[in-house]
This record gives sequence, structure tokens and C-alpha cells, in this order.
Amino acid sequence: MIAFIVRRLLQSIVVMLVVALLAFSMFRYIGDPINQMVGVETSSEERAELRERLGLNDPMLVQFGRFAADAARFDFGVSYQHKKPVSELFADRLPATLELAFLSAVFALACGIPMGVYTALRRDAWLSKVFLTVSLIGISLPTFLIGILLIFVFSVWLGWLPSFGRGETVDLGVWTTGLLTVSGWKAALMPSITLGLFQMTLIMRLVRSEMLEVLRTDYIKFARARGLSDRAVHFGHALKNTLVPVITITGLQLGSIIAFAIITETVFQWPGMGLLFLQAIQNVDIPIMAAYLILIAFFFVLINLIVDLLYYAVDPRLRVDRATSAGH
Repeated sequence: MIAFIVRRLLQSIVVMLVVALLAFSMFRYIGDPINQMVGVETSSEERAELRERLGLNDPMLVQFGRFAADAARFDFGVSYQHKKPVSELFADRLPATLELAFLSAVFALACGIPMGVYTALRRDAWLSKVFLTVSLIGISLPTFLIGILLIFVFSVWLGWLPSFGRGETVDLGVWTTGLLTVSGWKAALMPSITLGLFQMTLIMRLVRSEMLEVLRTDYIKFARARGLSDRAVHFGHALKNTLVPVITITGLQLGSIIAFAIITETVFQWPGMGLLFLQAIQNVDIPIMAAYLILIAFFFVLINLIVDLLYYAVDPRLRVDRATSAGH
């Protein structure tokens, strides 16, 4: 187990170094940082002095080493547009993105797993056909269109939910949350459904296909032959083995939710990191763009590591295989 964790950590470090190199290359090949920091009236001597002070005349390896060391301390420099440290901007907006991702993941799991189990066990029921139709819509329609339709129905037409913003938030010191207020929940409802609908349909179809495959295996037939009830067979044996691949997919999809919240945050003007990143692209704010790239990669690596450990703990075949290979 220790060797497995160490190997995964080393792989994660390599991935983060590659991503840091890509983020660092943005500073060298997308415009000149000096032009973004000073005005047109700045003289050539002042520009050269600023370039020397920032270390932009140093060799590339030296600059990359300094950039990677600063990034490891979550120091991403100062935003060209906002004139504030990027880490402060992200600290203000990170709670909004993580809350939206959390609610979307809960929605996807809470609806996707039961719907997948039901459609596998009741394949000919009319409700199963309804669930499969909904899943087809969730996969086919683009995220921004789903968001616009929800806004039109529940905000413009019915007037039940706010069409933009995060609602009233509560400051808990290091974290701001909208989940402690009614307006915060109302504001989060449509964005979380919009962001989680695709993940829900993916989980539902995955659970359904895995459940159908598991129900055809020999050990399920033996369980039925032993006289076990349908409930014990379906939920004590079949579902337990169905959830092993679901853990992997769900973990990776959680990283995708965080990374691709940009569209949802833009449609609903949700004040998260994705909206900040989109504004940074429009203004060529390279420190924010580079920091966003590194942070998203960090979330993916961290979630992937946790999923690997959970998979190792849940699936005994991995432990047996590793023990056998170690014995040889």
C-alpha cells in the first residue's frame, strides 16, 4: 500500500511539473508581461529596469524554477487587470466554484444511481423509458442551452428562481457560503442542475449497463439458487459490485465539473473561478490564466489520487494481484 501511494505521488508530481511548464510558457509566448503592466508613456529605460527587476532577463530554466517554486506556495503573481494578487482573487471565488461543483456532484449521484438501478431492474416499465429519454436529452443538449431553458422557464416565465448571481452569502471567516440562506439555495438550484445533468445521465447509464452485466454473472445465479431474496441479490451483491467502476468515473467527473464550470458560471453569472478565467482570457490576464490551469490540474491530480486509493480499498482483486506479484 505504501509503495502504491509513493508511486502515485511521484506520478502526480511529474504531471504537475508538466502543467507548470505549460503555464510558464504562456508568460513567454503570449504577449509581453511588461506591456501589460505599464502604460504607453513608460520609457524604454524604465521598461528595461522593470524587466531586470522581475527577472525576465534570466535564463529560461532559472525563470521556470522560480515560477514553479512560487506556484508551489500558491503565489501566482499580480493580476494585470485587477492589480491584486491572483491568490487573493482565487481565494475569494474558490468557495463559489467548489460549492457549485459539490451540489452538482450530489445531484448527479443522488439521482443517477437510483435511476440506473431502476432502469436495470425494471427494463420494460414506463418510468424506465422516461428516465432513458431524460438521459438522452441530458447528453444531447449543450450545457449553455439547458441553462438558458431553465432561466426562461423558472425565472422569466414562472418567476420562482433568480436568473443570476449567488444570492445572499454568509462569511464564515475563511469561507463564504450561500448554503446557509434561502436566497443562496434558490440561486444555486438551477446552476447545479445545469452543471450536474450531463454527469447524472452518464452515471445513470453506467450504473444501468454495469448492473445488467453483473446480473448475468454466475455468482448472481448461485445467489438466487441459495434462495436469497431479490432485495439481497440486487442490493447486497449486484449493486455492490456495480459501484466499483462508478467510483472511478464519478471521481474523474468531479474534476470535470470543477474544470468545465466555466460555461455554467458564465450563463448564470456565478461569481466563481470559471467566470474569472473567462474574463482573464478576454483581457489577456496571463497570471490568472496560468494560475487557473495549474489549480485545475492540481484538483484533477488530487481527485485522481483519492479515486485510486478508494479503488484499491474497494476492489480486493487489486490487493490480491499486487500481493501475488510481490510474492513472485
